[in-house]
Amino acid sequence: MSDPDNNPTGGKQDWEGLREVDRAIAENRLTSYTWKKTWADPWGRLKLIAIFAALAAFVVFVIVHDVIL
Repeated sequence: MSDPDNNPTGGKQDWEGLREVDRAIAENRLTSYTWKKTWADPWGRLKLIAIFAALAAFVVFVIVHDVIL
């Protein structure tokens, strides 16, 4: 590596806000990064909880409607 600060852009224009995302893509851990960032955001956490609650309610509805009734 010729770049002393291990910058993946090779010394070109530094996009400080995207450096962590670029490293996540380079290390093939983008999904983990996305889930952690979404969970850290209060609105993102609320959306995740709402989506999973809606999915759980749908599964319960299908089970009750098709299996029990």
